[in-house]
Amino acid sequence: MINKVLIANRGEIAVRILRTLRKMNISSVVIYSDADKNSLHVLLSDSAYYIGPSESSKSYLNMEKIIDIALKSGANAVHPGYGFLSENPEFAKKVNQAGLIFIGPTAESMQLAGDKITSKEIAKNSNVPILPSSPKINSYEDAKRYAREIGYPIIIKASKGGGGKGMRIVFNEDELLEKYEIAVKEAESSFGDGTVYFEKYISKPKHIEVQIVADKFGNIVALGERECSIQRRHQKIIEESPSPSIDDKTREKIIESAINFAKAINYLNVGTIEFILDENRNFYFLEMNTRLQVEHPVTEWRYNIDLVEIQIRIANGENISYLSKLKPNGHCIEARIYAEDPVNNFAPSFGKIEFLIEPSGPYIRLDSGIYSGYEVPMYYDPMISKLISYGTTREEAINRIINALNEYKIFGIKTNIDYLIEILKSEEFKNGTYTTKFTDEFNYNQKLPSKEILNVISSIKKTTKNLQTKNKISYWKFKANNWEV
Repeated sequence: MINKVLIANRGEIAVRILRTLRKMNISSVVIYSDADKNSLHVLLSDSAYYIGPSESSKSYLNMEKIIDIALKSGANAVHPGYGFLSENPEFAKKVNQAGLIFIGPTAESMQLAGDKITSKEIAKNSNVPILPSSPKINSYEDAKRYAREIGYPIIIKASKGGGGKGMRIVFNEDELLEKYEIAVKEAESSFGDGTVYFEKYISKPKHIEVQIVADKFGNIVALGERECSIQRRHQKIIEESPSPSIDDKTREKIIESAINFAKAINYLNVGTIEFILDENRNFYFLEMNTRLQVEHPVTEWRYNIDLVEIQIRIANGENISYLSKLKPNGHCIEARIYAEDPVNNFAPSFGKIEFLIEPSGPYIRLDSGIYSGYEVPMYYDPMISKLISYGTTREEAINRIINALNEYKIFGIKTNIDYLIEILKSEEFKNGTYTTKFTDEFNYNQKLPSKEILNVISSIKKTTKNLQTKNKISYWKFKANNWEV
């Protein structure tokens, strides 16, 4: 029975997991790097252990150190969150070998799903539709041959990859050599494996994924689908459920395919199976993410569940067959908040959050890893929070998340909040016709801060500086143009 969990992660997702552990009366252990010593997950945990320098390779990716801390702290389970080591089968194996419970899938199923070439073969053998694709490419001669067989345009993908790394679109043979070599090098540097393969490229696809939950008794339940087609540089930024792009018949077929794939690899715990949808509503297997997704809250809200709690219960050996009786309600939308500057080519924006106003209210949820005075570090992914809205209708959910985003004020760093608002207000989003190419064509009109807001920011900075000089920073209050802080 799990009684103490080490969270092998940081930031927003570590805070999210902490809250479920507290609800379940399970003790928590977190780790932190030099850059994270004042992070929210450290402040909220039952116990915190220093893991190493700020660089991920020396801290959050250090398997041996993480397991050593888990053992020394008295934890009997490890939750990997998402990112970092969450989909590393070697880490899952080492956790189990140390006598600890890994809150996630088995190393074996992780290995099968994690190799893009192997997983497509499994999908094909399980009657799950796949796009025309190649085996692994071993040479430029291979590249030319398979590209001609599939037919241009093609997309080059890293076999061990994700997040757009090692990915290149090739429209003709003149581009092939250069893009093939770049993709191989990028895959090697990002994943330690330069293996790539080719796939037929769909010019205006939609991205649909299915939430899977599986226990050791053979129960595999699909908890609906999410649409994740609003992406920038192959990274999702807005997700919603249900998808506005598919009908009930297509939904039924996609869910059936997802369950078939999960069965084929004897999947255990929570995972997500992703599909590409073309303009004719034909869908094709894309990949499986063997972990909790960033966008899991939209499913939680529609089904009134806690997926982290379900992960822990499955790891405890519990039966989850009851989930098959649940019915989804309403519509849910998530927007990811990034510390980045949309006007400056989305350059990461690091530094101190001088002042923060968080949105709240009925049917609004905020999963966050920041606070006023927090220093956003330069070493990690710039996502700092996720805002989620619920409505009985899609229109209601859209209006609520736009209003909440308008309330969300972060002073001191740049964010993509206004960018998200403009996307959510667009006709393409409102009518559900957007594709994964939406942001490539979207013309963002920057909304400049009003003179009043600029005066408030200036007053905050001056007052903070004065109080710091006087060593009086525990409480402060001032008025600026009728804004009270």
